[in-house]
Amino acid sequence: MPRTDLFWFLGERLEDILVDLASLIGFVLCLGMLIYGIISAAGLGGFPNYLDAPSAIITFGGAIAATLCSNSMADFIAGLKSFLLIFKAPSSNTTDMIKKIIELSNVARKEGLLSLEEAAADMDEPFLKKGILLVVDGTDPDLVRDIMQTEMDNAESRHKSCVGFWDTLGAMGPAWGMIGTLVGLVNMLNNMSDASSIGPSMAVALITTLYGSLLANWICGPTAAKLKADNAVEMVQKQVMIEGLLSIQAGENPRVIEEKLKSFLSPKDRDAASSDQGGE
Repeated sequence: MPRTDLFWFLGERLEDILVDLASLIGFVLCLGMLIYGIISAAGLGGFPNYLDAPSAIITFGGAIAATLCSNSMADFIAGLKSFLLIFKAPSSNTTDMIKKIIELSNVARKEGLLSLEEAAADMDEPFLKKGILLVVDGTDPDLVRDIMQTEMDNAESRHKSCVGFWDTLGAMGPAWGMIGTLVGLVNMLNNMSDASSIGPSMAVALITTLYGSLLANWICGPTAAKLKADNAVEMVQKQVMIEGLLSIQAGENPRVIEEKLKSFLSPKDRDAASSDQGGE
């Protein structure tokens, strides 16, 4: 394989596995802080004291089973799979999307709306592609908005379902951790005659509370928050596509479309979205 082709191949593969470094680093750092706290207090030899299979089964197993009761099997599986989404870097941002819309508006202004069909053939974004084809087919603008808004609302509903899964699991974690603690305390109180077993029994009882807190605050809470943030960004991008395509369909000047769409951005990002291609 030629050197340049090798670089291209590696670039394509890296793009496929590109991760959101903030989520990955944060996730690893949380684990690192926990391990550091344990080792600094108890040493390497004390680490096994924090591992207890029955406590893990009660806390994690109980929380997962309770969450399963709260969802259909399809929603439960989709919720589990959504965990990987927090590590996936977005393929595009709102600024890039605005630039793409402006490019399409210039093409439509110079060559007509039908010319957008060819542009849609090479487009990776299915939502934008669908909107372009509706516009090219001469669909009424109000109907275009209704169709795309409906798809946007349904996408957001699916996203909220995944967020709800992690919110539910995050609530169940501490609850089942407390259940495990109560089970441990009952066992401890039933063996009060053996004073040497009270300390270890109490420690095991408290481990379930630790596991429940970890599940809620290390995994579920951050996952739900990241999915909400990703959903908000995606909804803004979809709204940009809707407004942009309807403006193109209405025959508005690309400069006007650009200024309209830049209102979706914060002031510091608007210069980056500026295009040198203006309407003539």
